Amino acid sequence: MAIISEINPETAPASIQKIIADHLAEGHALTAEKRTLLHNAAAFNAVEAGSYALDDELQRLIGKRAADFFEYAISQTNGCLVCSIYFRNLLKKNGIDFDTFEFTEKEQILIDYGQAIAEDPKHVPQELFDKLKANFTEEEIVVITAMGVMMIANNYFNDILGVTPDKLV
Repeated sequence: MAIISEINPETAPASIQKIIADHLAEGHALTAEKRTLLHNAAAFNAVEAGSYALDDELQRLIGKRAADFFEYAISQTNGCLVCSIYFRNLLKKNGIDFDTFEFTEKEQILIDYGQAIAEDPKHVPQELFDKLKANFTEEEIVVITAMGVMMIANNYFNDILGVTPDKLV
């Protein structure tokens, strides 16, 4: 059950309506998580704008498909229903069944890393770091990790406040 209501975009203050219009104009959806965050512009910008900026950079460095797999692996491991449903829908729209898909070696490393940082960020196996360093630059690893942290923050926000998942398509 949601702890905090979702804002109504039609009755939101003008400043929030502007954020919504800009966000939609950029091609983004207005999800339940975003309608909850939009109770405050700074909170929305910190969590969503920060995530989008990092995700854009991650996609530039490693590609959209690999980034989606990484982020989904984190959400699935964290058990965040909101983000898991979001990514499952996204993958489904691209004809990908995560449970049966054959990943490239790099994609599998990213999935394993996402699962590891979601499970126990203080004890990521050295072997996994060795694989990361053999397949990605230090800049890429920094961006991958930063996006992982943002994904975990999104997961926690949704779980702590009981954000209602958007429907599975």
